[in-house]
Amino acid sequence: MSETTSTLAEFREFRERMNDIILNAGNLTINRFFALDGRAYEAGTLGVKTKEMLGLVASLVLRCDDCVTYHVVRCKEEGVTDEEMLEVFAVGLVVGGSIVIPHLRRAMARLEELRG
Repeated sequence: MSETTSTLAEFREFRERMNDIILNAGNLTINRFFALDGRAYEAGTLGVKTKEMLGLVASLVLRCDDCVTYHVVRCKEEGVTDEEMLEVFAVGLVVGGSIVIPHLRRAMARLEELRG
């Protein structure tokens, strides 16, 4: 997605529908990876909120807009404040450099969509 053109509702619907199709295809490696991904964000020594913020930084640096959207939503669900979100964005920008700026814009657009 080069721009934030779809809504969060459309993003969620597509993600859920495609995840169901992928997981129901029955590939053991894919299913195990999805399970591992889910478990990585469960509470442990680090709490879920912290892990979601880490996921958001990594997603910004890796420049994955779908991942950025997912983690922006999860961060807000976990109670990340707007001030904390901006610090997370700042870390992603510093680590990733100026190439992150377009993804930062889309992250901010998603945050604005969640506020509205």
